[in-house]
Order: sequence, then structure tokens, then C-alpha cells
Amino acid sequence: MKKRVAIIGAGQVAETVHAEYYKTRPELILAAVCDPNLKRAEEFAEQNGFLAAYSDAKSLFLNEKVDMVSICTPNRFHFENVMLALQNGAHVMCEKPPAMTPEEALAMAEEAASRGLVLAYDFHHRFSDEAQFLKQEKKLFGDIYIARARALRRSGVPGWGTFTNKEIQGGGPLIDIGIHMLDTAMYVLDFPEVKRVMAKSFQKIGTKKRTGSFGSWDPEKFTVEDALLGWIEFADGSVLELETSFALHMKEERIFDVAFFGDRAGGTLYPAEIYTDTDGELEMLREPRFNQKDSHPESMAAFVEKVLSGTGEVASGEQGYVIQRLVAALYESAEKEECVYL
Repeated sequence: MKKRVAIIGAGQVAETVHAEYYKTRPELILAAVCDPNLKRAEEFAEQNGFLAAYSDAKSLFLNEKVDMVSICTPNRFHFENVMLALQNGAHVMCEKPPAMTPEEALAMAEEAASRGLVLAYDFHHRFSDEAQFLKQEKKLFGDIYIARARALRRSGVPGWGTFTNKEIQGGGPLIDIGIHMLDTAMYVLDFPEVKRVMAKSFQKIGTKKRTGSFGSWDPEKFTVEDALLGWIEFADGSVLELETSFALHMKEERIFDVAFFGDRAGGTLYPAEIYTDTDGELEMLREPRFNQKDSHPESMAAFVEKVLSGTGEVASGEQGYVIQRLVAALYESAEKEECVYL
């Protein structure tokens, strides 16, 4: 029997990622889309082949039998919509971040587990060929004692949506783009136990400029950080460094990467490479030369397959809670200017 799919939040990612993928699966019926702007919901439904449009999620569930739901709302509304979907018996794919707080993320994970439902997050970089390669070949590194995750833009303050509004988004580059490289690093490292977290955030550019490569914004309403540096120590003594920015006066336009340093070898995510030093000379151990591509379809496929067959691996509710705890601890450390123990 075909599964009925709904999308809550009819924005760009809903259309270009979620709807775009669902349309490729003949096992699915595009049942409904919901957005507070009913006109937008109706346009989205017509353009993407959904059967119905709603302006209220509760009305959607009252009128539609839905098996799977994508949550693509602004961050502040993830929790209420994920919980509503789960309580109505639907499996959920939620955009990142999981929620606004660790408490919300934990409640969502527990609700899904108690109902036997799939809760997945769109941490799509972990599904890339590069991340899968590093995960499979991790033994070559030996004991990984340092990792460095970077999600940096030189001039990439989003000029659309609510990305510069802390009250709605929960933060800036850390919770928007840094979280992707943080998740990928934790995934490759097998989610080690965290001991303590330190961070320093900055708001030096977003409140002064108003235009960048991603459009324009109001500097007087820029309430998020524009850069954050973090340091995570694990229980085994290894560390993960994190650098993320919307705006930073660096030479490169953008840097998205995770580097791993072990006692036998080191390597990077983009490009996927593993190398070592032999008597003072660099020796390449693995360099598969993937054509870096959008990994959203692999993330979406993992969710759909988990729902349809119960097989495969998703970025789970439990893992989402761990990532949300780390994000919250990094922000807490930066605000209090002190170490946070977990």
C-alpha cells in the first residue's frame, strides 16, 4: 500500500529537497502541504503535485490520513510540528536543527521511540560519498585524537527568511551551517562521549554591513552571532575543534570540511583523502576522487527506506538530541565565557 506524505512549511528547502525527492518515489502519494500562508501552500501544492493545501497543521491532520511528514518550518516551530505529527502516527523527517533546546530534542526522540515511529533529521553531509568513505576507512587513522570541523563563509549572511533572528532561529551560523559539519564529525567518530565544551562567539560584521553574496539584511535586526569558535573534549581525551561563520574576512569564499588527525594517519572530508608521513614525505593512502555532489537525495532516501522497509540508517532522534546538546553547550559557554561540562 502506498504511503501518504505531507510537508509542513512550504519554503525553499521544502520544494527543492523534500518535494523534489518525494516526487521520484512511486510508492508515495503526495497528500498535502501546509503553510501559514495559504496562498503559498496552494501554489506549492499545484506546482509540486500535492492533492491538498492547508494553513494550519492541526486541520491537516484532522482531514488527512498521513503516514510520513517533512517538517520544513523555521527552527522555532520544529518542536510543536514534529510532536503533532508523531502524535498523529506519522513518521517524521525534520530539517536541521532538531529544535531550539536539548529538552525539546529529547522529548521528540522519546515520543518517536514510544510510538515505534521513525524520527530522522536532514543532516545530509553524513550521507555524502566522502563521509561514508571516511567512516568505512576510519581504521587507517589509528587513534583519532584531534578533529577540526569548519563551516565558514566569507560573506554569506542569508538575506532571506529568518536566519538573522535569534528568537526564531535560535542562533546564527552554528545552528545553521556549523551544525552540519559538527554532525558529520560526530558521525565519523561514532558519537564519542563528551566531557566538556568551550566556545567564543562574535558579532563583528553582521551588525555593520547590510549586503553580502547571499543578499541583503537589516543590520539593526541582526541578533545572531556572525562567527563562533568551539572546542569539545571527549571522555577519552580526544578533542574536536569547530569554526563557523556567516561573515569572516578570510580569503576563501567558503570552507566546508572536517579534518581528522590520528596517530597513524590524517585525512579530510572534502576532498576525501587519507594520508600519512613516511620518513618526512607525504604518502597518500586513499584518494578516491569523488565528484562532490548534493547529498540531500541520499538523506531523503535513507528516511523513506527506513519507513518502507525498516532497513538502513538515518540521522536518528537520539543522535539529534546529542547534537542539540552540543549546540546548546557551545552557545552557553560563549554566553557565560566559561567551560560547560556535560
